[in-house]
Amino acid sequence: MNVSEARTDLKHLKVPGDFQGHFLAGTLFLIIALWWSTKSILKHVCKQQKRSSSLITKEFFFRAELLEGIVIIGMASVGIIGLYIALSKIHQFSDKESRLTLILHWHHLAMYVFFAILGGTKILCSIFSSLPVSLVKLTLSSALFVEGLVAFIEFLTKNNVVLELLRSSLTMLQGMWFYQISFVLYPKNRNYAWDLSDHSNVMFLTICFCLYYALTYAIIGINYALVTWLVKWRLSKLCTSETQLLKNHEQQEESEDEI
Repeated sequence: MNVSEARTDLKHLKVPGDFQGHFLAGTLFLIIALWWSTKSILKHVCKQQKRSSSLITKEFFFRAELLEGIVIIGMASVGIIGLYIALSKIHQFSDKESRLTLILHWHHLAMYVFFAILGGTKILCSIFSSLPVSLVKLTLSSALFVEGLVAFIEFLTKNNVVLELLRSSLTMLQGMWFYQISFVLYPKNRNYAWDLSDHSNVMFLTICFCLYYALTYAIIGINYALVTWLVKWRLSKLCTSETQLLKNHEQQEESEDEI
């Protein structure tokens, strides 16, 4: 086999795993990261606005935490079911590829299980006030790896919006990277498969990784601006309506005095 044939084999190498699994994991991470950033920004903006308690109550955040736990468990369950379906196709690989695929699926299964534990902890901490709230952050640290370094530091602090947004950005980055890997390793058309032995492709992916992280900052920045504007707009509408009601009440009292 000459060098060109070897490069062709590497280019069309069948990598254990599938496109759907990585795309699903990327979607899970992106949705969770976007919601986490929105929730952190909303809490931060509401603390700055004195009249925000009349707009967004504690019951709203209680229900949001409860719903978040249910959604996380649901997404993790979908991922586990998808892994179970994918395992039925393991006979299509050779013995070596089957072992690699099985290890990969066990790795993804562990990720989904720990996220399900996170969702369950959120539900329990929302229902039972006797449980410490920091238990959620502890299970979050266990559910994440790179993001878990930030989440563990966040566990030692209290309501630090910067660390919360940093955790959201890293989670969003991993979701984008899952998307990228799904297209690189599992292309729909094998004729346009990435040459895994080409150093320029590796360098390009490194650049993409940095650009994706910059994109997460842009997304969170836009999200921050939108949430801040929305809260202030709703508060201004609320103040206007209250002022109008007060004027109407005063006018009614004046008319009664005249009578």
